Parts: sequence; C-alpha cells; structure tokens
Amino acid sequence: MNIFAIAALVIVGFYLFSSVIILREYERGVIFRLGRALVPPKGPGLILVFRPFDQIVRVSLRQEVLEVPSQDVITRDNVTLKVNAVITLRVLDPAKAVIEVTNYVYQTSQFAQTTLRSVLGEVDLDGLLSHRDALNQRIQTIIDGRTEPWGVKVVSVEVKQVDLPESMLRAMARQAEAEREKRSKIINADGEFEAAQRLVDAARLLAEQPTTMQLRYLQTLRDIGAEKNTTIIFPLPIEMLSLLQRTVTAVTGAAAPPPEEKQG
Repeated sequence: MNIFAIAALVIVGFYLFSSVIILREYERGVIFRLGRALVPPKGPGLILVFRPFDQIVRVSLRQEVLEVPSQDVITRDNVTLKVNAVITLRVLDPAKAVIEVTNYVYQTSQFAQTTLRSVLGEVDLDGLLSHRDALNQRIQTIIDGRTEPWGVKVVSVEVKQVDLPESMLRAMARQAEAEREKRSKIINADGEFEAAQRLVDAARLLAEQPTTMQLRYLQTLRDIGAEKNTTIIFPLPIEMLSLLQRTVTAVTGAAAPPPEEKQG
C-alpha cells in the first residue's frame, strides 16, 4: 500500500512539474480549458497548464516587422511601377489576436497588399514621389482600421522602394536636365541684366563728375603696374582727342584752294 501511495505521489509530482510553464515578460498565454478561453490571458511569469484539459497559445507582445511583397501598381497617370512596403505591428489584445483570426500576420499581409495597390493607384507619379509621408499615413490608417477588431495595432507603414521602368527613368532624367538648363539660363539672364544696370548707373555717375574718369585711369595704371609685365599703357584724355580733331579740321580747311568761279 505504501508503494502504491509513493508511486501515486511521484506521478502527481511529475504531472504538476510538467504543468509548470514560464512565460517571459513580453509573452502572454491564452489558455483554452475544455475548449473555452480563459480571460484575461495569463503571464508573465509562472503559470500552470493542466493537460490534457488545458491548451495554451503563446502570443508575443513585441513589435513585429512585416515586409509587403512587391506589388504591380498603375498610378492615376497610367504609369506602371513596382512598389513594396514595410509594416510594423504589435498585439494589444492577445485573446482577440488568437480567437478572432486564424493568423493575424498573414491576414495583415493580405490586407496590406490590397490597400497598397488601391491607395497608390489613386495618385499620380509625382504625388507618389513627393508626398510619400502622407501616403504612408493614409495606408496605416486604413490597415489599422481593419486590424483593430483583432487586437492588433499597426504602428507604422513605410513605402520601401519604388521601381520605375527604364523609359520613365530616362524621361525623368531629361526633364531634370531641361529644368536645370532653364534655371541656368534664367540666372545668366538675370546676371546680364544686373550687370547692364550697374554699368548704366556707373556711366551716369561718371557723367556727373568727369574728374572721376581720371581717378579711374590712375587706378587702372596702378593695377597693371602691380604685376610683372612689359606692357605700357599711356592714358590719353578724350578732351585732347577732340581738340586735336578740331585743329586738324581747321588746318585742312585753311589749306584747301578756293573754288573756281564759273564763267558765264
């Protein structure tokens, strides 16, 4: 009798020992006892699972990264491209994540693929490339609304890569080159206009003060003389040229013979 009692105690001890489960800080255990879920979920720490009456499903509360496969998207301006994304999600209610859906990761992936195609198909290519943050927020809001009944929270959605066809890449390169050339011509024309305006202002100022022209001559000679060269520049005032021209004209007029008178 004592042997049977000891054997029974040993069996009960092994059973209790095998029923002990330790859950980590980020884990929760959804226990089904005779098919019914025990709420709230158990953990973290040490819990007891009495098999075969109890069955446990472990659920992680850590964030999970889900990569959405590359999708063929046709934008509103009929540009075909391939887009993939990355989704970050986490479980807020372990009981709902186990009871309400078979596999919340697979389900979220499928919803993400359809949402990615539908949302990006409503915008044109320029909007996709320039307003990516707004599109990420919109996709996140739509997917989060679908996963909220499962107790799953979509933390963020990021469009990871946009693959454009080669013809579109060449067209965009030509467009960018033309835009840069346009800006270059505009900047060059603005520079020419400002330079001409400065020259007009300088000419007006020199006309008001003729003495400044002589000062300008002297400054130019000083700049030339500062360098080692053999060039000699002699400034000749314009007034001297005018005086010389008048003298030559007067001398030429005095030396010319008088015109002969016509005989009737």
